Amino acid sequence: MAVDVAKPQPLRPQVGSVNLLNRATLVYDPRRSRNARANNTKADIMIRDDIKAAQLAAMKAGDKDTRGAVSLIQAAIKNRDIEARTGKAPTDDDALIVEVLQKMVKQRRESIDMYVKGDRPELAEAEAKEVAVIERFLPKTLSDDETRAAIETIKADLGAAGMKDMGRVMAELKARHASVLDMSKASGLVKAALG
Repeated sequence: MAVDVAKPQPLRPQVGSVNLLNRATLVYDPRRSRNARANNTKADIMIRDDIKAAQLAAMKAGDKDTRGAVSLIQAAIKNRDIEARTGKAPTDDDALIVEVLQKMVKQRRESIDMYVKGDRPELAEAEAKEVAVIERFLPKTLSDDETRAAIETIKADLGAAGMKDMGRVMAELKARHASVLDMSKASGLVKAALG
């Protein structure tokens, strides 16, 4: 007994229906910020795109040091993306990547200190090369004077008067300027401003 099987037809959206696949990609695309999706201009090139371009350029140029460092950056970003899936989706992709890059720089500077103390200059030099590559993708950080001005603005906005307000000032400083601020230096400047 032969069964007449119809050839499967591709799914096509009905007139007036919503293509859910396209709608889902507009809601959250981890490669692009809200501004980039809205404006879609060349000025909205993301740090993630810069990293990919640097990887390709390093591969074409045969630059093993840069290629290795960029591969480490991409692996760290991928791990952070996986962590972000379980929580709330980040509103700004660049802020997430800056956080990852700052953490990588901090880890490598600590390693450099340990290697220098342990009399291992070749390992310290390798770490320093990685720091140089990572810092290429970080936005310019605020100077000490710019940081002090930002702290004074936040103090005035919050009405902060003493050390009891340090937590509030630090939280607001991080919320406003985390991507362009060295938080380890900022805590000392906040203490000086509130003390």
